[in-house]
Amino acid sequence: DGHDMIFDHVSVSWGRDETFSINGEVSNITISDTIIAQGLETHSCGGLMQTNTGGVSIIRSLYIDNKTRNPKVKGVNEFVNNVVYNWGGEGGYIAGDSDGQSYANIMNNIFISGPSTSVSAFTRGNANFHAYVQRNYYDPNRNGVLDGWELSQSTDNYSGVDFRAKRYDYPTVKTLLAPLDAYAKVIAGVGASKSRDNVDTQLINQVKSLGKSGALISDETVSPWSSGGPIAGGTAPKDTDGDGMPDDWEIANGLDPNVNDAMQDKNGDGYANIENYINSLV
Repeated sequence: DGHDMIFDHVSVSWGRDETFSINGEVSNITISDTIIAQGLETHSCGGLMQTNTGGVSIIRSLYIDNKTRNPKVKGVNEFVNNVVYNWGGEGGYIAGDSDGQSYANIMNNIFISGPSTSVSAFTRGNANFHAYVQRNYYDPNRNGVLDGWELSQSTDNYSGVDFRAKRYDYPTVKTLLAPLDAYAKVIAGVGASKSRDNVDTQLINQVKSLGKSGALISDETVSPWSSGGPIAGGTAPKDTDGDGMPDDWEIANGLDPNVNDAMQDKNGDGYANIENYINSLV
């Protein structure tokens, strides 16, 4: 159970039978600017977004190299300005596939086929999945050029969902990007992108190949480095009290660098001191 949570600029890879899922009695969950990648075979899945009581928003994120569930949705969902790349033969965005009722806004996303893609962008929908759709772009050409088209509102394109004429009144992004602008935004900043590691860099390069590279994998050791790749080292700043906050930052923010006060709330803003330090890094 949980509510009012934000997962932002996260990189998640190599789960088996779901890589990143939100299930159950949850509400008001946002996943933004996040990479959900390379679920491992033999059950390579991006994840389930299946809630009983409240909604999940997925915004400006990247699903890549997952055989299925990119994502699989049931309940209340907002799917906006995302990129889905190289999904496999068991499904891109799975629209319910359920007797349960679902209500979704699916807006301004871009779906790009890769070497592993053999089915359309939307699969396993039915009349129980009620969706408002607009400006979803699909490029199945795999020719290294972004030259697809906007999907028309038809049951063939959206796998038999029940179309809603007006958008659900869910809180949404302040700026709704055009699909190609969303693609550029995702390429530039999705994931733990302040300093991308080798894995995320490889994934982004796959997307930029526009259909020519990408693969479903069964083990993370198939990467070029037989692991997550080398990690660049650095010099840790001085932290006299060992509380995770550098002395210079503590002094600048009125804290005592000789006292472990990470979990206190010096400025009364509802965030622990250590949270304010971490947030200052972004």
